[in-house]
Amino acid sequence: MSVQTRIFDLTDKVALVTGGASGIGLAIAGGLANHGARVLIGSRSVDKVEGAVAQLNQQTHGHDPGDPAIAGVQLDVTSDTSVQRAVRKAVDLFGSLHILVNSAGIIIRKPTFDLTAQQFNEVHETNVTGTLRCCQAAGHLFREQHGGCMINIASIASFVDLIEVTAYTAAKNAVLSLTRSLANEWAKYGIRTNAIAPGFVPTDLNRSMIENTDRGRRILEKTPMGRFGVSDEMAGAAVFLASPASNFVNGHTLVVDGGYLASGIGDSFAPWASSSDV
Repeated sequence: MSVQTRIFDLTDKVALVTGGASGIGLAIAGGLANHGARVLIGSRSVDKVEGAVAQLNQQTHGHDPGDPAIAGVQLDVTSDTSVQRAVRKAVDLFGSLHILVNSAGIIIRKPTFDLTAQQFNEVHETNVTGTLRCCQAAGHLFREQHGGCMINIASIASFVDLIEVTAYTAAKNAVLSLTRSLANEWAKYGIRTNAIAPGFVPTDLNRSMIENTDRGRRILEKTPMGRFGVSDEMAGAAVFLASPASNFVNGHTLVVDGGYLASGIGDSFAPWASSSDV
């Protein structure tokens, strides 16, 4: 194995991926496993977890078929007990825990005039407090072993406003700040904390808002690559941030958005733009 390959090798590493039974979390779990990690995926739905575990164990390369690399756990990030149980299960199954990926999240689309405080708090309880709760639970273990990697899932909404998803946008801004705070405070314990900010990637969470909609059309017009992302394209960023390749990366949010943030005011990049427009 070459030096260039080894820096992305996750052999003997153990990861816990919240929200790992679908969408971006599922893709990241598969990416980590395909680079050698053993992965525990968590979701509220037992059925979704079981289906995701079966799917990933069939797709995972580099592991002994008789020794599955993927396991699952029912996990509700709004529950301290549930989070603590998931961390313990990772250690009990695989012997340790080295990587935490916080991908669990929810979104509510509603005009802000109609958004209730309860709904606002519900989004924050999962997306922000849930992330903090998981970081604290894994962080205690990481501090004891003086080493660990945390990867939070921020969003393009951490940098630009998206109308009618005020609670989600505010929450993803908070995740960005939380990432920096933990990176600053916990580095002395050997813990690196970074984030990935996906651009517009259709998943069960947002597909109805951006596929075949005016909102989606306007997104594509500002995306230089002229398309939406796919969940699997987030896996490489996670592998990088979890691996020795990023040993000196801490407090950073890696944007994976097809150039959306860089586009500014310019030509339309949409597939339907005429040749005279580009």
